[in-house]
Amino acid sequence: MTHTTTGSAARRPGGATVPVLAFAGIVVAVMQTLLVPVIKDLPALLDTAPSNATWVLTSTLLSGAVATPIMGRLGDLYGKRRMLLASLSVMVAGALVSALSSTLLPMIVGRTLQGFAMGAIPLGIGLMRDMLPREKLASAMALMSSSIGVGGGLALPAAALVAQHADWHALFYGAAGLGVLSIALTLLVVPESPVRAEGTFDVLGAVGLSTGLVLFLLPITKGSDWGWTDPTTLGLFGASAVVLLLWGAMELRLKAPLVDLRTTARPAVLFTNLASIMVGVSFYVVSLVLPQLLQLPTSTGYGLGQSMVRAGLIVAPLGLTMMLTAPVYARLSAKYGPKVTLIIGMVIIGIGYGAGLGLMSAAWQSLVIAVILGAGIGLAYSSLPALIVGSVPASETGAANGLNTLMRSIGTSVSSAVIGMVLANTAHHVGGVAIPTMHGFRVSFVIATGAVAAGLLMAFLLPGRRPATKPSLVASSEEDAARARTGDAPAAPAPSPRGENADVTA
Repeated sequence: MTHTTTGSAARRPGGATVPVLAFAGIVVAVMQTLLVPVIKDLPALLDTAPSNATWVLTSTLLSGAVATPIMGRLGDLYGKRRMLLASLSVMVAGALVSALSSTLLPMIVGRTLQGFAMGAIPLGIGLMRDMLPREKLASAMALMSSSIGVGGGLALPAAALVAQHADWHALFYGAAGLGVLSIALTLLVVPESPVRAEGTFDVLGAVGLSTGLVLFLLPITKGSDWGWTDPTTLGLFGASAVVLLLWGAMELRLKAPLVDLRTTARPAVLFTNLASIMVGVSFYVVSLVLPQLLQLPTSTGYGLGQSMVRAGLIVAPLGLTMMLTAPVYARLSAKYGPKVTLIIGMVIIGIGYGAGLGLMSAAWQSLVIAVILGAGIGLAYSSLPALIVGSVPASETGAANGLNTLMRSIGTSVSSAVIGMVLANTAHHVGGVAIPTMHGFRVSFVIATGAVAAGLLMAFLLPGRRPATKPSLVASSEEDAARARTGDAPAAPAPSPRGENADVTA
């Protein structure tokens, strides 16, 4: 697909551009993690049945899954900064709707709108790719990619503190305030990208992909409530397969598709996306298991008896370590390429879960697991956008990274469903309350280890890349402008004189 530039950007990116874009990613993560401390109280807070209350979480997941690739494509066509501001604005509106409601339906509407913020991650990565010098791109994308973990890690204890000492609606007012701050900083600091894709927005493709995703994710998130062999669950899975196959056949025939499936089928993109699903699974298992283990009472014989806030603080290093690995990733990737860095990250995650099987008897051990897994997940997450960006044309960066972010979301959704089912089936009941067992926690860690092994296989199947040796500008050099006019992909099959087929992370 060809792409054009709209001339040089009105402003060059300043030193604050990367932190401001990363802050947008952190705001998105805070929005996602916001309700974790009050999940068990939602039915009482909203005066509804537990099965209805889960829609407050499911709605955000579904809208985020739908919005991510669509906002990425709209950003490629009409401006990534513009769509980033639109995503954050919809999130702020959703947070205010939720802040002003105490009943189920308005809360679901508000949370659905908040899910649109998920598009901020691929849009931020796309802006970085278009504007930053090549030598700064690796660490910047790593920071943006790991911001989800950072925000989640910081939001968990903060949200727990607010939930314990203030009205729970304050959580949404806080999220809206952060969203407004992110919008203001983006307007002040971040210039618009000059890179544009040619073509029109594929409305039918967007409807088809949205329908297929909702039909797929709905039974995954609700399967444990409905029953995995229930005709509704099986019917939705079947309908999803049909819709996505028809959507794929249609996309292949269009000149300007929502998702270029031919690009997506390249080994470098395909195996990166498959590895992303596995990284998503491994990230969510620790987020689900450790807080529960820490908060269970010591009377169970294995619970660690920590308060909600203390549990959040013990797990917080998971996200903080992810942030600290961004500069480490940049150095490793510059020397060895993102494929090797992804493999190293996966190995560290495997070590973390393997060690975790024997480190579940004290709070400090949970802290050790969080730090090890944070380092591994940080390296793995940081590698993913570099692998995608190095394999697609500049005009498809938003859509391709949107699809990659979607793959991670699918991983976390599958993980949530599977681990939820494992913990429910291994729980023992005390006074009508299901208490997760140590056996269930260990099985969850074994499943995570299996997912890491599968992700490691995908990483090994990625085509090898040489790290680029000469730093040069990504979107502002004359050669890139020429490439923009001719529509050449930055990762063409044959190496160019500039080493474009080498990795993007010099």
